[in-house]
Amino acid sequence: MNEADPHIHVERKVLESSPAVRNLVTSMLGRAIDAPSVVASGCGLRVPYAMTSPHPESVTCLPCRDHAHREYLRFADQFERLGAAAGSTVTSGQVTEAAQRLRDLANRFARAR
Repeated sequence: MNEADPHIHVERKVLESSPAVRNLVTSMLGRAIDAPSVVASGCGLRVPYAMTSPHPESVTCLPCRDHAHREYLRFADQFERLGAAAGSTVTSGQVTEAAQRLRDLANRFARAR
């Protein structure tokens, strides 16, 4: 970890690090989980959690922005494949909507440089 690094990063596991996921885990466990003090970032550095953001407009580290862009596109493709599987409990409309939201977020990471 470099204390002089002024950039805002994204966590390496972009989807799992969202507040919605933390809230889900909290509701399942019945207690709040602590945010880590240091996390692995998309660019490969270990950075303070306070120097990360899930919001594309806040992320200033270009390698992290590229990482988040790729990851959200990968997740969108994965959602579509899983949603089309036999026995899926979600409708095709729900899958399409979720995948589109992920692609929109990916585009915000690519665009907001």
